[in-house]
Amino acid sequence: MKNNIAIIILLFLGVVSCKNNDAEASKAETSKETATETATTAVVTFTDAQIKAIDLQLGNFENKNLTTTLKINGKLSLPPQYQAQVSILTGGVVKNIFVQEGEFVNKGKTLATIANTEVIQLQQDYLENNANLSYLEKEYLRQKELRDDNINAGKTYQQSQRELQIAQAKKETLKSKLAQLGINANNLSSKNIASNIAISAPISGYIQHINLTMGKFADANAVLFEIIDNRFLHLDLKVFEKDIHKIKIGQEITFSDANDVSHSHPAKIYAINKAFEPNEQAVLVHAKINETTETVLPGMYVEARVKIDNANTAALPTEAIVNNGNDHFIFVTTGKNIFQQIKVNIGASDLGYTEVKVIDKIPANARVVIKGAYYLLSELTKGSGEE
Repeated sequence: MKNNIAIIILLFLGVVSCKNNDAEASKAETSKETATETATTAVVTFTDAQIKAIDLQLGNFENKNLTTTLKINGKLSLPPQYQAQVSILTGGVVKNIFVQEGEFVNKGKTLATIANTEVIQLQQDYLENNANLSYLEKEYLRQKELRDDNINAGKTYQQSQRELQIAQAKKETLKSKLAQLGINANNLSSKNIASNIAISAPISGYIQHINLTMGKFADANAVLFEIIDNRFLHLDLKVFEKDIHKIKIGQEITFSDANDVSHSHPAKIYAINKAFEPNEQAVLVHAKINETTETVLPGMYVEARVKIDNANTAALPTEAIVNNGNDHFIFVTTGKNIFQQIKVNIGASDLGYTEVKVIDKIPANARVVIKGAYYLLSELTKGSGEE
């Protein structure tokens, strides 16, 4: 009898214990699910004043060409035929300066005038030689007729021929010298002898430097003006050996100033060097700029991106993505001033944007916080654990 009672008591206690364990397990599982749900749907609420203070901005996912571009560096260069250093063959005193630095001039425009006594003498020599040449031509014809009739000596005829040839050669020489000084000998006469040398622009372009002052003596062969034509700027980009096979003539490029990547310009590859640069396993790739812009200058360093193909990917501005430990998050709106944290994976970054692949489900019609996400994360974590 006593044994039966003991067995019944033990069985009762066992049933009660199992029920309690099941209840505790169920409670623990519920708590775990609740915690997971809370972590997944973590939200932050800000007031209108807070949103204004942090300049919080909303946006949407965009399709960006991020994973199909090759980033290369280089600088802007100007071909030698589109830059000029202007000098004169003979010195003189500066009489006039007609241009200013930064001014655009057309080819042939008079930049300044130089007074020089040698140019006056050169014109005088040309006119005197012309007058002598006229006499020698007539004398030669007369001696030729006499020679044909065997009236004069052959030596006399040859002498007149020689003097004529010397005068003709001197005329062409003086004419060429005058042309180099900007004087057209064909229009020269005793009534229009020029006392000044006109310095003309050899190319069209912008006046870069003026190395003259009024009344100063300008030395022969000294650089008096520098002119550059930025309309013909091109890119010299350095491509390393491992990427050379990706580059082809005709590929489209976007480039920007290395200090301002927010403004980009289009270009196209037109030539690829066939040898490595000195002491480098890299070649120069040349690209023509497809638009006229005054914001780029010779020697400016640039960042360029070669379009390998046209694949697009969903992306957000890089500052829209925040880190908490090794995880990446964005914030989306779920109501007025309510922002939900969403876990994401990230990919390539370029042009200020980053590829984003969403892990957690995003509420329908939710907009993304593209500026101010860091402040939301700080509020959510209260400064613990965020990076």
